[in-house]
Order: sequence, then structure tokens, then C-alpha cells
Amino acid sequence: MYNVIRLIETADEAGRDRLLDALREGTAAWDAQRCLVEPTLPGVRNGGDILLHLRFSEREQWDRHTALLDSVLTDPAVRHVNGATYRGAPTPGANGSGTVYRTLLLRVREEADEATVRRFEDDLRLLPRYVRTIHSWQLSRVAEAIGTSPWTHVFEQEFTDLDGLMGPYLMHPIHWAYVDRWFDPECPDMIVRERVCHSFCRNDR
Repeated sequence: MYNVIRLIETADEAGRDRLLDALREGTAAWDAQRCLVEPTLPGVRNGGDILLHLRFSEREQWDRHTALLDSVLTDPAVRHVNGATYRGAPTPGANGSGTVYRTLLLRVREEADEATVRRFEDDLRLLPRYVRTIHSWQLSRVAEAIGTSPWTHVFEQEFTDLDGLMGPYLMHPIHWAYVDRWFDPECPDMIVRERVCHSFCRNDR
């Protein structure tokens, strides 16, 4: 699978709504296995005002649409875009349906060796084993990044509901005991650089 994330910051609410319509109309006929275009929910961090997530069977399918998406994003309502493309497919988690989609764009520092990066990735993969509000998830290394930072990883999940993201996930002991140390600038294990993009939206349309 070949995936595309775009986190789009807009100038105002009217521009956001106009852009949502244009993106939904433009992507409706694309040969994507998944096409999610939604306004972000309150609480995102550097997550933009619109979250777009596309999933294709092959990269060549995305290549046919890249120019069209770039053209839509030249709309004067667009202030900034962060995003990434990456390979991979979601892994099933808890039973039920995922009504909230969340993505995290992050960058590990260049000097981190491969063994350390793999330990970091293994700790992230622990989360779905313990957080039972995660319906599906995917951890991927970035193929191409755009925006504020040269993102290296995308960590995404579908949650049963918004409370499942803001409560059991962010506040779970596995999060602060294993995962947070990689992000904490006061911890010697920290390898995640600069800002992250934490964004989420409805996933139940």
C-alpha cells in the first residue's frame, strides 16, 4: 500500500469549508482504497485545519493524481501544509469500529543509530497491545516529506471514539513509562527532534 497524509492549515473558516468541498470533489473519483478528507477536531497540535489521508494499492496510482492535489492546494486559503508519503498497511487492533482517525508526524534526529531507532519503533508498537481503544494502527517510515520538518515516521491509529484517544491512549502507563522518554528533551533517551504534528478527525462518514 502507498499512503498520503496532508495536514492543511487554512486562513479562516470560510476558506477551510471551501477547500474541504474542493478536496472532496477532486478526490471522489480517484482510484484510492481509502479517501479521508475531514476538518480536524479540537485539541490537535500542529495538526492543521483539514486532515487528508489517501491509501492506494501502488505508488503509480498516487503519481497520477499528485499534480491535481498540488493544484487544489494553491488555493489562497491555504496557509501551510505538512505531510508525508509512505508505504504500509494497517494492523488490526481491538474489535469494533474506529470513529476517530489520528496521525502523528515526527522526526528522529539524524545522529540516532539504526539500533536505537528500532528500539524506539518497538516501543511505539507496544501501545496497541495495551490500549484497547485502538481499532487499527500503522507505523511507517516516511518516503517523502513536506512542510516544517523532514519527517521520518508516521504513526497512525483508528480509535473507537475521541475519549479513547484523549484518555486511555495518551494517559496509559505504557505511554509515559516506555514511549514518552523518546520525546522528552530532559531524558537522555530522547531522539525525536523539534515539533511533532498530532492531528485527528472524524472517521465515521
